[in-house]
Amino acid sequence: MFETILDEEERGQVGIGTLIVFIAMVLVAAIAAGVLINTAGFLQTQAEATGQESTSQVSDRLQVVSTSGEVNTVNYDEVQALNFVVALAPGSSPVDLQQTTAEFVGQGGQVTFDLDENSVSEVTTDNIIGTDSGHVLTDNSDRVNVNVDLSSQTDINYGVLSEGERLTVTFTTAAGATTTKEIRVPTTITSEDTSVRL
Repeated sequence: MFETILDEEERGQVGIGTLIVFIAMVLVAAIAAGVLINTAGFLQTQAEATGQESTSQVSDRLQVVSTSGEVNTVNYDEVQALNFVVALAPGSSPVDLQQTTAEFVGQGGQVTFDLDENSVSEVTTDNIIGTDSGHVLTDNSDRVNVNVDLSSQTDINYGVLSEGERLTVTFTTAAGATTTKEIRVPTTITSEDTSVRL
């Protein structure tokens, strides 16, 4: 029933050499698996961070509710200040207005400036947004009036808007999300107008 194999070349490998080769193969496989798992974990973390940043760039933006202009009381044919009532866009995370920039592009050229305490004022009494909160919009019901004084050349250096003038305003939040608003000054402003809808 059992054969005795006398030929050395036909006998199976046994002993310490075979054990060493087997252990080496297991170690190589374990190291390769570890490298693959680490790489997969790194790629997953990077993909999650990229996804969150991409979502923020799309959703963490402002929504312009209304726009108006304050008419110069001396020269009634120009707008000397702009008022933007802004709120959070649907699905947006909280937005700090002091980390938001505004860009004006129009006949007066192009200028980019940061919104600071001087150009941000609170227009709601339900959700008071003041210096202590850092002008952070946290809820969709929050409304903040962003007042930009065009007659002050020291702040943004753009200049007043004349009758019929067009202006493109882009607000960019800290996350990189942008909101663009096209405004146009009425072609006729009378002396009875203290403010105009833009």
